[in-house]
Amino acid sequence: MSMFALEFPPISHLIEWKDIFFKGNEWFALNKIGILTLVASGLTLVLFFVAGARSALVPRGVQNVAESVVEFIQTGIVDQTLGEDGKPFLPFLTSIFCFVFFCNIPEVIPFVQMPATARMAIPFVLALIVWFVYNGVGIAKQGFGHYLKNSIMPPGVPKALLPLVMLIEFISRFFVTPFSLAVRLFANMLAGHLLLVTFSVLSAALFSKTLLVVILPLPAIMLVLLTAFEILVALLQAFIFTILTAVYIGGSLHPEH
Repeated sequence: MSMFALEFPPISHLIEWKDIFFKGNEWFALNKIGILTLVASGLTLVLFFVAGARSALVPRGVQNVAESVVEFIQTGIVDQTLGEDGKPFLPFLTSIFCFVFFCNIPEVIPFVQMPATARMAIPFVLALIVWFVYNGVGIAKQGFGHYLKNSIMPPGVPKALLPLVMLIEFISRFFVTPFSLAVRLFANMLAGHLLLVTFSVLSAALFSKTLLVVILPLPAIMLVLLTAFEILVALLQAFIFTILTAVYIGGSLHPEH
């Protein structure tokens, strides 16, 4: 029976990110996640700098891609959640979308096969930036006192329940919201990474001269389908993160009462 045994690497091995450059230096060491994050930042900058440098009347190539992304964020997110007040936030939201997508998509790139957002540090930092932005917008728009009041005191709550509701709203607004924003992105991308690795290992293990090779097409087909699905997930998670960011900013711009 040992010839038919399949060995899968433990999860701890799959999520272990060893230093690649500057090993042993706790301040400057770079692992795969760090490199992918820098690449995602660079691709986001290059995309729009190159597109801006080639501002032709009829967009082509990189300019066409950049304008399509901006138009998508404008019509699909800003107009739907922020309205006219959202125009100043279009560059920020576009940058968030592109950066998250470029962090996600390496999951399906051969020999890379790791989304940078599969490590909690990246989604957490992004969520922290969003937290500062939507709270800063709320304070600037409403003033600190009015913003705090509008955030934790929903209208129509009975006075007897008001202290409890205020506590719940405070925790939800200032702690749970950014945490859930980070966890949603991290959990989805890590789960997809683990699925792809599982079927990759299974396909590789069955690619042998044993009798198990007859069932190789099943995990191989599933791997192809999952890869296509994860491309969609990479795009979808970038969209969800961006539209939730816009919703939180909109809540700060337009208080309910």
